[in-house]
Amino acid sequence: MAGQTILLADDDAAIRMVLNQALSRAGYEVRPTGNISTMWNWVTRGEGDILITDVSMPDGNAFDVMPKIKKLRPELPIVVMSAQNTFMTAIRASEMGAYEYLPKPFDITEVLAVVGRALADAKRPAPDRRQEDQNENMPLVGRSAAMQDIYRALARLMQTDLTVMITGESGTGKELVAKALHNFGKRKNGPFVAINMAAIPRDLIEAELFGHEKGAFTGATSRSSGRFEQAEGGTLFLDEIGDMPMDAQTRLLRVLQEGEYTMVGGRTAIKTDVRIVAATHRDLSQLIRQGLFREDLYYRLNVVPIRLPPLRERIDDVPDLAASFLKAAQRENEAPKVLSSDALKLMQQYHWPGNVRELENLVRRLAALYVDEVISLEIVQNELNLADRGNFSSKPGPADIVTVIESDLAELFREYEPNLPPAGVYQRIIDKVEVPLISTVLNLCAGNQIKAAELLGLNRNTLRKKIRGHGIEIVKHSRQLG
Repeated sequence: MAGQTILLADDDAAIRMVLNQALSRAGYEVRPTGNISTMWNWVTRGEGDILITDVSMPDGNAFDVMPKIKKLRPELPIVVMSAQNTFMTAIRASEMGAYEYLPKPFDITEVLAVVGRALADAKRPAPDRRQEDQNENMPLVGRSAAMQDIYRALARLMQTDLTVMITGESGTGKELVAKALHNFGKRKNGPFVAINMAAIPRDLIEAELFGHEKGAFTGATSRSSGRFEQAEGGTLFLDEIGDMPMDAQTRLLRVLQEGEYTMVGGRTAIKTDVRIVAATHRDLSQLIRQGLFREDLYYRLNVVPIRLPPLRERIDDVPDLAASFLKAAQRENEAPKVLSSDALKLMQQYHWPGNVRELENLVRRLAALYVDEVISLEIVQNELNLADRGNFSSKPGPADIVTVIESDLAELFREYEPNLPPAGVYQRIIDKVEVPLISTVLNLCAGNQIKAAELLGLNRNTLRKKIRGHGIEIVKHSRQLG
């Protein structure tokens, strides 16, 4: 640490003082400045072992000089700080070759840890690629601490092909994150293909994924390409992976292991080059315990886990999100509108069971139905109907099965509004109830199908048919309900 010099550029004198003191106590020599020009002079003279810089300063923007710094001194690690805590700021810092991005306010301990890693790591040249800052088309919105962690993780993943597992409740924006990984990553010139496992009949999922040859099954009158073929060279987004049947899970695992697949009804193996991003709102570890999800597939998919927080955990983002949705409505020829401060406060007290999707639907509805330029507290209160729905920001209590089903149906209809969901709602609910019911009873009966059939009140052949149809794995030992 002796002899290592840190160049510190920030126009905020208080931040410079705090960082200077902390870094000096840690044994570093610190060279503080409040402008770009002095920082640039130090860099051109070959001074400093690491640069810590804010983005915006009185005489310029650090992003404008970073390409010149990286060209002149590619070995110099740069840590970027910013109070403009947006997704695009994190991405731009990564694109500019920053070693790390630290949103303000930051933790001093974290700064010291980043500096230590930067000085210890082997120096890597930055990728020679730039990204325009398109704030109006920002794919992810929010400046909360919860979202800052997401932004930083995504920025590190952009230039990799690592498999990503996105978890989070319905409506949190899992597909938006998957699209951001694709659109700002090295596969951005390839296709982005999404498939929702919960929306496809179970017996057609393999054909949807891998395609089928002519005559492979009744109705297969011609060859049809699958999603893997369509996503070649790009990204395949497997949404609601927890709803994938066991047979399809086995085939998917083989593709991930061997890098090739066979079409349904085909004989020739086809090489594949796609990046896999999976997502689910379900607890996969619980599904594994129930024998409904392969543990080996889980570890293949869960290389980099990203958990999207529900909106109630990032309630500070409600104003930014609402403003973004109002701007989107305005771009679609709706009159410009704003929410009153009281209306925003009320929206921040709401529980948002439908998460960001529910908020977007509300804001779009407000923009379309009300002529007022300022949307008042009374209007929002009327739309939310808080007295009847009771979705204040408090933890929900235990619910019976009827309440759970009603909540699931409400969430399904919110997801597709103003349209109706695709056909098959009845079977969707039956499957959701039947699979855990049969699996749990089988586990309690130590895998004995005769006992399970008797307990369920089903014919044994009917139970066997349901086990095969749902791909339920039978575990031959007893399990306790927790």
